[in-house]
Amino acid sequence: MEKLIQSIGAMTKLSPSTIEAIQGFFVQEEVPKNTLVLSDGQTCRKLYFLEKGTLRTFYYHMERDITSWFYKEGNFMSSWYSFYNQMPGFEYIETLEDTVLWSISHQKYQQLLQSSLDFQQFGRLLAEEQVAFIDYYSKGYMFLSAKEKYELLIEYFPDIELRVKLGHIASYLGISQETLSRIRAGKQ
Repeated sequence: MEKLIQSIGAMTKLSPSTIEAIQGFFVQEEVPKNTLVLSDGQTCRKLYFLEKGTLRTFYYHMERDITSWFYKEGNFMSSWYSFYNQMPGFEYIETLEDTVLWSISHQKYQQLLQSSLDFQQFGRLLAEEQVAFIDYYSKGYMFLSAKEKYELLIEYFPDIELRVKLGHIASYLGISQETLSRIRAGKQ
C-alpha cells in the first residue's frame, strides 16, 4: 500500500485522514498471469493501481485481437469510459504477468472524492492526465511510422519486450510480427 499512497501523494498533498481513508477503501488483489480482469460488455466497477505486474487493454475488431495499451507498475488504470460513466464497456483488461493490484470500487471512489478535498484534487489530476495522454496519442500517434511508434513505446516502457508477448506489441503498433522483427533488427 506504501507505493499506492506515494503515487497519490506525488500528485497532491494528503492529509492523515485521507491516508487513513485510502487504507480503508483500497483492497489488494493478487491476480494470476493471463487472467481477464474485465470483459467486453461488462461495466468496470473499479479503479486499479498496479503495484506489480503488467496489464493490457484490448478489444476485438473484425475478429482480430487489437491491443490498445499496456500498463505497468506505478500506473493507475481502468476501463476509463466504463468506469467514469458506469456503463458497459467495449474492451478487455488482461494480466500479462502475475499481478498485484490495489483496487477501489466506483462507489467508494465517489465517497472518497466527496469527503476529501485532497483526494478530489487527485481524482481531477488523474482524469486530466488520462485525457491529455489520450488526446496526445489520438492526434499525434496515427501520423508516426511503425518504427517511430515502436521507439515511443520503448521510451515509455523500456523492458516491454521482456515482459509482453511480441504478438501483443505488434498488435498495439498495428503491424505484423514480421514487420516488428525487422524494426527490432534495425532493418526498417
